[in-house]
Amino acid sequence: MAAKPAARSVDGIGAGAVKVAVPETFPELLTQIRARFDTLSPSHKLLAERVMADPETVAFMTVSELASAVGVNEATVVRFSSGLGLKGYPGLTKLCRERLQEQAQMLRRFDRLEQMGDSAAEMIKRTVELDQSNISRTFARIDDATWDSAVAQLAGAARVHVMGMRKTHGPAYLLGYLLRLLREDVEIITASLGGLTDEMRRVRPGDCFVAVSIHRYSTATVRAAEWAHQCGAHVIAMTDNPSSPLAKWADDVFYLDASSTSVLRSMTAFTSLSQALANGVAQIKGHSVRDTLLLEERLLQDFGVYSAEASPPEPR
Repeated sequence: MAAKPAARSVDGIGAGAVKVAVPETFPELLTQIRARFDTLSPSHKLLAERVMADPETVAFMTVSELASAVGVNEATVVRFSSGLGLKGYPGLTKLCRERLQEQAQMLRRFDRLEQMGDSAAEMIKRTVELDQSNISRTFARIDDATWDSAVAQLAGAARVHVMGMRKTHGPAYLLGYLLRLLREDVEIITASLGGLTDEMRRVRPGDCFVAVSIHRYSTATVRAAEWAHQCGAHVIAMTDNPSSPLAKWADDVFYLDASSTSVLRSMTAFTSLSQALANGVAQIKGHSVRDTLLLEERLLQDFGVYSAEASPPEPR
């Protein structure tokens, strides 16, 4: 397969615009729009909001239809599209249509799942293969600088806060649990009984805040990441693509694959990364981890946390 050509750079839109990479996918387009939204003119903000909120409709609108719907002139629509580095308005609708195709593919996967009637063996085989691919793709895109920065913060920050809601709560809880075995002052944020603000009150400058979320992104998690960033904490995001709103507030971002054979997205790569990050912290902490784990083991024994092991059967 031929190597993907490097994205070209163009002058961006908005005041004080700088050269930026041309978006080649809809998530990349969203990333650029969000990054520069505050610098856009009022008319360009109206267009940006329409593209972000309703790309499916924009995909099949003409220039005049979009201009009329938003209340700007056609030349403004063209300038907005070109300012993003796209080949005019057709370049914008092309990315919006690709987004629509992705959603259609998800619905087709759901239909196929209902019609497939795979045997248990076939389903297991396909699930394993896809999760192996999720893990491989996820770890292949992690650069050394991001890894080193994140692990150093997880190991050395004054306090670590970990948050993941709904289906991402599992890997978030696992990361928090493993870190608690390795170091002091680790908080797992659950936002239970409306207590999110109480938990966020403990976030301080110099802390590390880990936010885990995938599309459709938890409002509470995104808002918490923003708050942590504004408080001066180091924010680490574990999310699914560059259009994730978590990316805006994160110092270190890990993009993880969550593909699955059905509409139920896979958390396997998230779980694997949580374990890998904890291993990285253990490596940094060195011998101090041994003492912490020995104390933990003694507490487990003294409190009888686990049932006594059964004696081996007598030989006959």
